[in-house]
Amino acid sequence: MSYEIKEENNFRYIETGGDGETLLLLHGLFGALSNFQGIINHFRKTYNVVVPMLPIFEMPIRKVSVSGLVDHVAEFVEYKNFEKVHVLGNSLGGHITLLYALGNADKVDSLILTGSSGLFENSLGSTFPKRGDYNFIKTKTEATFYDPTVATKELIDEVYDIVNDRNKAIRIVATAKTAVRHNLSDKLHQIKAPTLLIWGRQDTVTPAFVGEKFSELIEGSKLVFVEECGHAPMMEKPPVFNDILETFLNELAAKKTATTE
Repeated sequence: MSYEIKEENNFRYIETGGDGETLLLLHGLFGALSNFQGIINHFRKTYNVVVPMLPIFEMPIRKVSVSGLVDHVAEFVEYKNFEKVHVLGNSLGGHITLLYALGNADKVDSLILTGSSGLFENSLGSTFPKRGDYNFIKTKTEATFYDPTVATKELIDEVYDIVNDRNKAIRIVATAKTAVRHNLSDKLHQIKAPTLLIWGRQDTVTPAFVGEKFSELIEGSKLVFVEECGHAPMMEKPPVFNDILETFLNELAAKKTATTE
């Protein structure tokens, strides 16, 4: 199922318009709508699933940073007049989720992090971006997953096209550098929203110990490992991921109902 990308007030996004609360999905550096297809299809009717396109390649180069992307998300939530949101972020999107929550606690119903940066991540290597070398990009993209066949030719081509666009490659590197500098280990104790961590057991980008450290530093958070899975569980194991997420959201809804009765 495809969704129209809406363009309003310098924001580009999709919105399912489901009946329930808002589930905001934040993609990573190489993220695309295809990354979240499983979540969108599963929750599109029971939640208002919203995916803003992060302007990594559009914002002025001097503003390219994790902080700039957090500001964009905050402005988008304000523009859409969302009272509260469940925020889910993968990789860099998780980092943005955390920073958004730290600055806008009153807007956050819950956090869901999967393969999040913010504490430690393996970079694409000192040779990145290696322009023109398709096999190098293919190998790096496949390494994101436990099962390399999840890296379809379409996905590899998307990454290859980004890396071979000089303007985009510069922005990817600049954003990644600000993320590494923006370590959150001394701030995570401030997060009080219910937090779910869904981690691929075989994640090589943000390894399992990173998920464990997030769980240790975010009080009351719940960590669930997905077996035989890499850096993007929502892509590699959609049914498992959706079951974990749905259970978490249902538990939160039950608690809300209990407190209002």
